[in-house]
Formats: sequence, structure tokens, C-alpha cells
Amino acid sequence: MIIFEVDEILPCLKDTKTGEIVETEVIQIKRKSVLSKFNKNTGWYVNWSNFSNDTSIYALVLKGTCDIQGLVAISYDDVAQAVYVKWGCVAPHNNIWQYGKKKYAGVGGHLLAIASDLSVKHNYDGFLYAEAADEKLYNYYIEEFGASPLPPLNNPYRFMLSDRATEHLREVYTYEWTNEII
Repeated sequence: MIIFEVDEILPCLKDTKTGEIVETEVIQIKRKSVLSKFNKNTGWYVNWSNFSNDTSIYALVLKGTCDIQGLVAISYDDVAQAVYVKWGCVAPHNNIWQYGKKKYAGVGGHLLAIASDLSVKHNYDGFLYAEAADEKLYNYYIEEFGASPLPPLNNPYRFMLSDRATEHLREVYTYEWTNEII
């Protein structure tokens, strides 16, 4: 489930108060003890430790820190030849819709770029699919990114982003992949 719009297309994150550009890294989180800190009670919409072992979870962090700005949970769908974005959300301090504040702009776009980058690395050419949280967000991805509607299964707001739709994200957003797994 995707619960964010791409607020600004920036190579790095931007501090919304100072305008300072901040570099980022991607780390993978595997330990359930770490993931258990990110749950509904702490403002993350879902209990991240509840995802199955076939789900890979990546965190967008400020470079050189473990200061998490957003999380994305993906799985590889060999039948669809695409990455399935099971969940993607910005950290509570970046969630203007729920908490009325946003410390950094650019987090949502980074999360989609990360999923698309993983799609390329898995030989899916950047294709990904997901479900939007609601109709407004669903229409946003169709109108702004050229997403293609998919037949509804458990969610009527399923969509796919093609290689062309995600190519721009991969070109614009910059982040370093780390080998760090926590």
C-alpha cells in the first residue's frame, strides 16, 4: 500500500525549514527486533515486523546515520516480472497528511526510485506495481506518472508503473546503496 504523493522531484532530500539539501543512503532491515519499533503505535500505519520473510524492507536514511526518513517493503513477482511494493510510507516526522508536519521533502519519490532500482537489479526493467491507499492517491499516480490501472484483487486501487514511468525517478533521485543490513 502506498500512502504518499511524490511531493518534489529532487536528487536528495530537502530540509523544509532551511532548504538545505541532505544526501541519503539505503539500508536493508531484516531483524524483526529493529522492525518492531516501526508500528501503528509509533505512527507508521502498519507493524513492519509482521511482514513475511519473502518481503524485503529498505530504509531511506540520512547519509552516515540510521535516521530513517521512510520505509519501503517489496517482494519480487517473477510471474508479473515486476517488483510489488507491499508498503511504502514516509516517517511520521515527514507525514504532513497525518501529523501536519514534514521535516524533509522528497522522501516518497526516493522510495519509488528505490523500488524501481531493485526492479532493474532483478531484471524486471524498472516495472513495479502497488496499491494506493485511496482513490485520490490512485488517480494521482495515473495522472502524474502515467500509471496503468490493474484489475482489483483485494484493493480497487491497484496500479503499475512501467519502465518508462520509473526511468525518470531512477535518473533524478540519488542515494547510495550500503551493504549494511540491520
